[in-house]
Amino acid sequence: MMNIGKAAAAAALLALGAQAVAQAPATPPASKPISTSLGMVVFPAKGQTAQQQAQDEGECYAWSKGQTAVDPMAPPPAAQPAAQQAAQPAPAADGSRLRGAARGAAAGAVIGEVADDDAGKGAAIGATAGVVAGGRQSRKSQQQAAQQATQQQQQAAQQQQAASKEQMDLFKKGFAACLEPKGYTVK
Repeated sequence: MMNIGKAAAAAALLALGAQAVAQAPATPPASKPISTSLGMVVFPAKGQTAQQQAQDEGECYAWSKGQTAVDPMAPPPAAQPAAQQAAQPAPAADGSRLRGAARGAAAGAVIGEVADDDAGKGAAIGATAGVVAGGRQSRKSQQQAAQQATQQQQQAAQQQQAASKEQMDLFKKGFAACLEPKGYTVK
């Protein structure tokens, strides 16, 4: 009877142990190698272990960072948000309408005097036409300035991307230069 009780207890413990193992979380996946994060492929040409490769990659990452002053894992400097750039004050009146009105009034006065013997009426018509023409010129100038600002922003963004790529390429060269003498093939 005693043996049956021990066997039942052992079976229960075995069942609990199996259940605990089944519920235990799986081993966490190994973290991604530094080289993979950089978009590089590193092959251990001399049979180095994964642990040794991770250690060598860490050392070479630190070395390349020190030599190039580039840290690819650090976030890039924050660019000025487009909302702040767009929040620039609207351009003040540039006087185009006033100049147009003055020119139109002068021309209208001359034409009105010659055509109708009424310089005042001609000046009023000319001033109105001048205001419209001046407003059109003002809008055109503002539109050109906005287009130019957009182009300058695009050029600055392209230059920043090119500089970032150049820095990353320099870092990768340093990283590879450190790993190759340690017996790794880097692509």
